Amino acid sequence: MQLNLHVLCVRIPRMTPPKLSIEKLSSMSRTPAPATPCPSFFRAAALAAAVLLLSGPGMAQERSGARQWRTPPPGDLQRGAALYQARCTACHAVDSNKIGPAHRGVMGRRVGGLQGYTYSAELAQSRLRWTPQTLNTWLEDPEELVAGQRMGFQVEDMQERADLIAFLATLK
Repeated sequence: MQLNLHVLCVRIPRMTPPKLSIEKLSSMSRTPAPATPCPSFFRAAALAAAVLLLSGPGMAQERSGARQWRTPPPGDLQRGAALYQARCTACHAVDSNKIGPAHRGVMGRRVGGLQGYTYSAELAQSRLRWTPQTLNTWLEDPEELVAGQRMGFQVEDMQERADLIAFLATLK
């Protein structure tokens, strides 16, 4: 498939400074200058932009810059323990692997690095460590942190995430 892009440069009038009067504005020509072919640099830049747009959101997100880590607010340990029991124990346990890995010692551990548990290839190749910030992002949307992971659960409420993180931090 050949992608043909004909890019033309068009002279765009400057933004109107607030100092101009209505009389001055009405006397200005509103007809744009004729289109002229762009230099090859601009044609290449336009082609690159078109490729990014046509490739979908994934490629554009990869190039969007550094991730913004958010530190969760202080969490309530007792509420975190209750939330863990109610929402996490179907797939996780503190001291043994189930559908998901064991959580004892999770804080500070390399993501995808618990010996004896088989992670998805994407998670096993991650170079992240579990911190309050990475856990906050993970619990909010696991796929945002590591695309291709297998956890199908998320915690939308920020305070509930903070409470869970406070509890997980005690599991040493």
